[in-house]
Amino acid sequence: MTSIFRAHMGADFDRLHPELQRRFSVGLESGEGCVGHGSMERIWHGRGFVKPFLRLGGTRNILVPREGRDVPFVIENMPYADSYGRETVTFVRTFRLPGGPRRFDATMIHSPERGCILDYLGTHQHLASDLYMSAEPDGSLLIRSGEHRFREGRVDVRVPGLIGGDAEVRESFDESTGRFRIRVRVTNRHFGPLFGYEGSFTARYVDVRTHGVRGGLRPVREEARA
Repeated sequence: MTSIFRAHMGADFDRLHPELQRRFSVGLESGEGCVGHGSMERIWHGRGFVKPFLRLGGTRNILVPREGRDVPFVIENMPYADSYGRETVTFVRTFRLPGGPRRFDATMIHSPERGCILDYLGTHQHLASDLYMSAEPDGSLLIRSGEHRFREGRVDVRVPGLIGGDAEVRESFDESTGRFRIRVRVTNRHFGPLFGYEGSFTARYVDVRTHGVRGGLRPVREEARA
């Protein structure tokens, strides 16, 4: 079955651990979505000057403005066709922190023109990041970000490296525990580490053809520019 992730990775997709292949096969063709439940052992932030930017991003469900340890976590990966007819997969992460849950929202499409997965961040898709996915020798998945762009109305500008973040995501499957492990790290080439989290979760698969995508997962605004 061809998901947006297999379409991007090509033959490299088959080098992933079988459990990762299934998780990243969610899509309209498979008719499956994936819901993960687990715990983030650590959510961390960089130096103090980062926190105001994280709080601002938190108003649109971009990044997580609070730190924590052993934080209950849910990730929802649900496929749907957006209002422009593009196959889209949600990456909605909910962190159940003391004082109330926080969400980090993203929606992803495959962009053959850019040769990447295009990751729209937040409730209004104001930020778009190019993602490049590859299989590691041990069958884990490595995701690295490329160019970031800010889009609002007629504005479409590249985020300069001085203020942008380079994201690296590593996801693997631990056969001894039957859990997926994830580690996310965002750094700035000038200022160092900005934000990250790491932990593990189990996954279950749901029939989206029957149940659809629950309310609140899709973004408030969709961006036409790929």
